[in-house]
Amino acid sequence: MTLALPNLRFDPIDVPEGPVRLGSPEHLRLLCKTLLETFNPYKPAVIDWPKLDAKTQDLITSLPIWDIAVQTENRAGVWVGSYADKARDPLLRQAVELNAFEERRHRHVLANLVEAYGIALKPEPAYPAPRDPEWAFVQVGFSECIDSFFAFGLFEAARRTGFFPPELVDTFEPVIAEEGRHILFFVNWLAWHRRTMPAWRRPWFELKVAVIWAYLILERIGIASNIGEGDKQSNFTVNGADQLGVDITPAALMDLCLAENDRRLGVYDNRLLRPTLVPAMVRLIRRFLPEPQKR
Repeated sequence: MTLALPNLRFDPIDVPEGPVRLGSPEHLRLLCKTLLETFNPYKPAVIDWPKLDAKTQDLITSLPIWDIAVQTENRAGVWVGSYADKARDPLLRQAVELNAFEERRHRHVLANLVEAYGIALKPEPAYPAPRDPEWAFVQVGFSECIDSFFAFGLFEAARRTGFFPPELVDTFEPVIAEEGRHILFFVNWLAWHRRTMPAWRRPWFELKVAVIWAYLILERIGIASNIGEGDKQSNFTVNGADQLGVDITPAALMDLCLAENDRRLGVYDNRLLRPTLVPAMVRLIRRFLPEPQKR
């Protein structure tokens, strides 16, 4: 199955210099401009997957993440796309459509990877359009804020230890970079959305946010009901270093996740918000852990 590149057509997006007020038209243009103008037009179908030695291929194919990773990206593409249809601002609609395209492209990258390395996947379920596109978009956004934070550190740990060979690191780098763009876009959209919605809608919206966070936290510690195969991803998020065979203490992994999060998001306009909740929680937990021993 091929995936056509989006036809990006928009006038130059002007954002004045100086501070930008959250929720302002300038804030909206800045968050859309950042996503749209940093688009990477790579094509999954032409990725030349590197040949791996037998040991590395066995390690990678044994990771318990491929089914849920492909399904998660497929679902994210549907859910984010459903919110694009609801966005009334033309520039915001185009930015959300691009976000949805990139989620679907991640699914194609992973599908091509598993095919190249002979990884067997279970049949993918169908994902109908959600009844509440706003709810779905917020759930995808917060979920990516959690998973991307840890993925940044795990990806770097795997690179440093050589678990992922350099050729595979280079191949996956655009996908990891896009996750950073997505969470940056999401947290700024969320700030803009909160400040521009009618006052009567805010209590209901904040209740939605609270329910979504409660579900995501429970899901990731493996005790939410009806998780199914999602439990594998939750366990991998928590125990990913062990499953990657990376010899690293929890404290050192937290330090690496924090450093990679700052590095990857630090390249964008300083006037944009960054995700704060997950890094703040990790910093709090980190304070009570012993310093990692240098190896």
